[in-house]
Amino acid sequence: MRLSNIRKSIGFVHWLDKLGASSLHFFHEAGALSILLARTVYALLSGRLRWAHVLDQMNKIGVTSFPLVCMTSLFTGMVLALQSAYQLRYFQAVPVTADLVGLSVTRELGPVLTAMVVAGRVGAGITAELGTMKVTEQIDALSSLGVDPIRYLVVPRFLASFVMLFILAIYADFIGIFGGYVVGVLKLDIASHLYVKRTVEAMVFKDIYTGLIKAFFFGVIIATVGCYHGLNAGGGAEGVGRATTMSVVTSLILIIAFDCFFTAVFYFMF
Repeated sequence: MRLSNIRKSIGFVHWLDKLGASSLHFFHEAGALSILLARTVYALLSGRLRWAHVLDQMNKIGVTSFPLVCMTSLFTGMVLALQSAYQLRYFQAVPVTADLVGLSVTRELGPVLTAMVVAGRVGAGITAELGTMKVTEQIDALSSLGVDPIRYLVVPRFLASFVMLFILAIYADFIGIFGGYVVGVLKLDIASHLYVKRTVEAMVFKDIYTGLIKAFFFGVIIATVGCYHGLNAGGGAEGVGRATTMSVVTSLILIIAFDCFFTAVFYFMF
């Protein structure tokens, strides 16, 4: 066998080895996330909730994220209206901008952008907080005292994220549509009553609840991923930083992937 062929064979084997290692790591992470989710749901349903902790996490996740979600949704609606009108003017259909903004925001942009904002802000915070507790052995101390870390630390964040993503998505829908309304009325010279009428007539109840259903699952993703990487952080401050980065990246990828999945499901089912 020629030397070049040997090198090709070794390179192919090395590539297969890396592919196998990456696949094993992927399935290990997916399995660990699923186990954490199952343990969290079991702890949520089988025990008494500490509502003070839950309300505190709702404030951290929802209330403090509200201004950023408002700004993101408002500017998204305004930009979407401008870009839509730029193309629709060639067909003399600028009033259709109201339809496009309403449907786009409620179906996709409202819940998805809200989830991304919360994942970048709150998901990173959850990982950093739990990661710091992990590397300073505070979580081990809780376990030694007979306190379940899942029930004490994960469940309040999980429930708060699950509920507040839904509420934030509702606000994001209204504010995004309002941003499009401002541009449509002030810049595109669409009559106010016409813009409102076209927005209401274009949307049906399905357009609203499909987006809000996504928000529920996005909240589950953010809390589960953030808590998982926080509870498994190691290696001091550097490890916490690495876990925080992985948490945000993983959350964003899963949000986009599940958005695609649910969009396909809703498209074929309804």
